[in-house]
Amino acid sequence: MKRLVVALQSLFSRKRLLGKRVFLRPAKRRDALKWQKLRLSSKSFLSPWEPSWDASSCSRRAFMRYLKNSSYLANIDRSYSFLIFKEEDKDLIGGVNVFNVRRGVSQSASLGYWIGKRFSRKGYMNEALEILLPSLFIDLRLNRIEAATLKNNVASRGLLEKIGFVREGICRSYLKINGKWQDHILYSLLSDDYKRKFKQNQSNLKT
Repeated sequence: MKRLVVALQSLFSRKRLLGKRVFLRPAKRRDALKWQKLRLSSKSFLSPWEPSWDASSCSRRAFMRYLKNSSYLANIDRSYSFLIFKEEDKDLIGGVNVFNVRRGVSQSASLGYWIGKRFSRKGYMNEALEILLPSLFIDLRLNRIEAATLKNNVASRGLLEKIGFVREGICRSYLKINGKWQDHILYSLLSDDYKRKFKQNQSNLKT
């Protein structure tokens, strides 16, 4: 059983997830320039929602560090990072990170995501997460996915609620965002929640 789980994790860490308009895959060296340009051009848009960062955080060295860390953490089943691309022109538009994977009696993980300014509010992230979630429950065999968002991040809250996440409560001084400890709203999605949603969607397709 353990060997099967390890094999599934290894497969997932190299997996390409396909949708109608977007696809997700782990980062590669050739993505460095696109990643740098997108992060830098979206700095003012992303800064209110992320830890403090400057231009050096978008350097090639920073990307290579991210690439190395992502590979290492996937190999030890702690975190799985994906970049999001448009299917039409293969343009990089954002990223998703499944981190803090907990096994044993927990079987859970946390979810984080970001998108470039010019690609926001076009439904791309919604599609990306809809593609990713089945693999988290099926391939990684997780029972619970958590996501935390700032109280004033209306777009992120709306996204999570639209794809089925349930609000659980307020986490005080949860993360240091933009240089300040801030409260976050905690959301979760359970494997059973996803199964019910999938069955409902299948039922709607038949009627």
